[in-house]
Amino acid sequence: MRWIAQAAFLAAAIALSACAGVSSPPQSAASALAAPVAETEARAPVTILVSIDGFRPDYLDRGATPNLNALAAAGISSAMRPSYPSKTFPNHWTLVTGLRPDRTGIVANKMLDASRPGDIFTMASDDPFWWNAAEPIWVTAEKAGIHTATAFWPGSNIAWGGERSKEWPNPVTGGTRPQDWLQFNQALSDRQRVDSVVDWLRRPAETRPRFVTLYFDEVDTAGHEYGPDDQRTTDAAASVDKAIGRLREEIAKLGQPVNFVIVADHGMAAISQDRLIVLDRFSNPDDYDVVEDGVYASINPKTGKQTMVEKALLGAHGPHLTCYRKAEVPERFHYGRNPRVPAILCLPDAGWTVVVHPPKRPIEGGAHGYDNDAPEMRALFIASGPAIKPIGKIPTFDNVDVAPLLRDLIGLPAGQGLDGDDAPFKGALAK
Repeated sequence: MRWIAQAAFLAAAIALSACAGVSSPPQSAASALAAPVAETEARAPVTILVSIDGFRPDYLDRGATPNLNALAAAGISSAMRPSYPSKTFPNHWTLVTGLRPDRTGIVANKMLDASRPGDIFTMASDDPFWWNAAEPIWVTAEKAGIHTATAFWPGSNIAWGGERSKEWPNPVTGGTRPQDWLQFNQALSDRQRVDSVVDWLRRPAETRPRFVTLYFDEVDTAGHEYGPDDQRTTDAAASVDKAIGRLREEIAKLGQPVNFVIVADHGMAAISQDRLIVLDRFSNPDDYDVVEDGVYASINPKTGKQTMVEKALLGAHGPHLTCYRKAEVPERFHYGRNPRVPAILCLPDAGWTVVVHPPKRPIEGGAHGYDNDAPEMRALFIASGPAIKPIGKIPTFDNVDVAPLLRDLIGLPAGQGLDGDDAPFKGALAK
């Protein structure tokens, strides 16, 4: 609206000078309004990190994603390897910290902590206690004076570094959040999500964020319900692609340069009732507590039952399931040292389901959380924008390398002690 006010002021000034008999050089309306245009042309680049939950790289090959394919062609893309476990919250936190789940403390979508007996972490938990072990990039940026804004990214609503009171109404003291953030609400449409980002970018330079995140969940939802090969999952991918296209169009109208980094947290594997392993067929569930089961089973033996539980569970159970003590999980998973990881992990092959008791409903659709090196668990990665050269496909890399890339794009120094680095992208970063 500011340009309207300027035009009105100009018209009034000309009228007053004419009444006063003061001559002034002729001035066109276009030249009078040049200042706001010049301001938009001088906009500094913004980095937008987009997560499309559960989007496998091969979804790009289905002819349903022209906007994503165009971004990939104009920059770089890869079949990215998630961290183990290939679940939503552990990987979203790894993507913005550069640390694997064993180091971030977000080791699962559901977890326990011995120092907080009776407390259970779920995907609705916003107590900083669970999150404070690893600093996310928006906190690092805010500390450096770089404005950030996050839409729905898991963990971005947390007052990171703060402490929640145990007394109602449980206020949080201290901590850092993004300058702007949106609490996750699945009912918010793709249009509303895109509009939120565009509105942030309409702000004047002094309050405009330089780093933004955006999250879409419908591809993951469809993949779980229908499986990765179903047309309805492809339709969900097409829907998100349209939202990305609209985001690009609206940003172009602002004259805003953007470096897009578009990722998924994991892929998706088809599951079936024919690929089912039931633990109570060779162990006594009364002897242990199950934290999670499904794509893996995480188990804590009850007091005095450890020997019996280990005897029943440890080792291979047929060709598709192996159970490990947490300290003996294969090194390539980089998993099992964090105290929040349960004592025993039973890991099935991708596409297999491990449950304690026979399920009440048929096993069907899709799932993730399997071996992070399984092809079905590969995750989408695209980077495109003025800071990225159009190199095309690059080799598979670990998702711990995304946070170092983001640091490069928004002007933060290289992180210290991270599990990843920006080596996979060196040849693609414009000088």
